[in-house]
Amino acid sequence: MKNFRSLLGAVGVSAALLAASGAQAQKVDYLFPAPPFLPAFGPIQVAVAKGYYRDAGIEFNAQVGKGGVDVAKQIGSGNAQLGGILADGPIIVRANDVPIKTVAVFGGKGFMQLTVREDSGITKPADMKGKTITALSYQDTTYYALLGVMASAGLTRNDVDVQAAGPVGVWQLVAAGKAHGMAGVPDWIASVEATGVKVRIMPSDDYFPSMAQAIGASDEGIKNNAGLIGRFVKASLMGMKDMMDDSDAAALEFVKAVPRWKGKEDYVKTVFKYYVELIYPGQTVLGEVNTDRLAKLQEFYLASGIATKKVPLEELYTNQFVK
Repeated sequence: MKNFRSLLGAVGVSAALLAASGAQAQKVDYLFPAPPFLPAFGPIQVAVAKGYYRDAGIEFNAQVGKGGVDVAKQIGSGNAQLGGILADGPIIVRANDVPIKTVAVFGGKGFMQLTVREDSGITKPADMKGKTITALSYQDTTYYALLGVMASAGLTRNDVDVQAAGPVGVWQLVAAGKAHGMAGVPDWIASVEATGVKVRIMPSDDYFPSMAQAIGASDEGIKNNAGLIGRFVKASLMGMKDMMDDSDAAALEFVKAVPRWKGKEDYVKTVFKYYVELIYPGQTVLGEVNTDRLAKLQEFYLASGIATKKVPLEELYTNQFVK
């Protein structure tokens, strides 16, 4: 992967220049959309564990927001330098004049995975009609992706009993047999499987062009702190690349950074395996935003009333930091 080797070199050169100049590490306040101990944030925490931010001259400071939309708003208002969003988040908030862009995306596939119990009778999206499916909330982009998957089968919100169950109930109701499936992510899939329930995973990517987790930055930050953002993005992608190269080894590194998972390494390994298999593939250049995918997603959001106005694509993202 030539592009990634050059990325590694760029981080090394930047770190060497900083060390030679005697410059102080630059503090970065990174706003997570949920508790940072979740395996969903593997690339960031692996990068912390392996010292990639330190080597890039960055002092990493974790903060926690209230979901991806809140993170986007906080970054846009200058309350955080960088943060975790979904790559489609700017479609929604930019329409409300929040000046934020996606600067790197963790994978070329969709974050949401339609996950159903094997005994649910659901083998394709059309089978969801009349069934109960859980989602994190009705304002979350995983729910929007579920709507997209439903639409691919000609289903509307009135055809499926979608329940907003919160970050725990979303998978517990499936495990308990109180829901047929969920708009899931790898963390929740592994949680259901850990109870002994067998599931069927239908990647949203097969039906709808949703997007993966991403790093967001404000227009002002991109303009005034491009060097810092570039080093942060490259260090983060090194964590993702480690997961792709050896997800089991990366899981152990993650546990070093987040010791609350000590003794639960097998669970983390399962989650990481799903990210590597279901979400991370599909990028020609690691971290890049696929503009065709972004354009199709914006059209769906506009047609569904999720987004209030069309935004020029170049205002939603930049790939300048992954080249």
